Amino acid sequence: MSNILLNVNGIEVIYNHVILVLKGVSLQVKEGAVVALLGGNGAGKTTTLRAVSNLLAGERGEVTKGSIELRGERIEKLSTSAMVDRGVIQVMEGRHCFAHLSIEENLMTGAYTRKDGKAAVAQTLEKVYNYFPRLKTRRTSQAAYTSGGEQQMCAIGRALMANPKMVLLDEPSMGLAPQIVEEVFEIVKDLNTKEGTTFFLAEQNTNMALRYADYGYILENGRVVMDGEAKALRENEDVKEFYLGMGGGDRKSFKDVKSYKRRKRWLA
Repeated sequence: MSNILLNVNGIEVIYNHVILVLKGVSLQVKEGAVVALLGGNGAGKTTTLRAVSNLLAGERGEVTKGSIELRGERIEKLSTSAMVDRGVIQVMEGRHCFAHLSIEENLMTGAYTRKDGKAAVAQTLEKVYNYFPRLKTRRTSQAAYTSGGEQQMCAIGRALMANPKMVLLDEPSMGLAPQIVEEVFEIVKDLNTKEGTTFFLAEQNTNMALRYADYGYILENGRVVMDGEAKALRENEDVKEFYLGMGGGDRKSFKDVKSYKRRKRWLA
């Protein structure tokens, strides 16, 4: 796992020419890793993922400073379809499926750009069904009539149909029951281990993400305030206190502590 697949270097993102959302974000994703981007609502997680997959323009956003490289190639100006050709697929937040299509039809839309023939696509579909046996059971059901968990699995499965090198997952746990969240993360880890798929995921559920990720970055107000191996972050006192809800003793308010202790240490 020596080579860097994704290198985000000091990017700033502005929406509508005025709203500064990311303020110099730098991070790296190694080939074959599961990297988590953590932080509260509005921290800039979705914007970071959209900057990488070039989906900002639709939201009237743009990268105004810094660079984003995929295997050393600058990608800020590439189209979304060019990103797909390079094996970068984003699974949007909110379980986007085509409601009127069946689960299997939804999955097949993910193979739209494939050029390696029907047999190879059929093989990938079988593989997706092996990882998501629930989807196989529901393959003929209209997506609109499946559960939230099944729709999330369908969205991830559809991304896998494109044979991606890296999957960007935006809030995979959002709105799902805890045992389903665990099931989804287990499958992500499984895909990472067995298929070598790289995952870069934005997640508010810090506890769950750090159990399955190799490395984590914590975003606050558009800046990376901390990063490290997932295990080290899980054991870090500040992370425990503010993100895992495990602070011992008198819990100071996030704001109070931030103004002296954390600001001094992280943003110095």
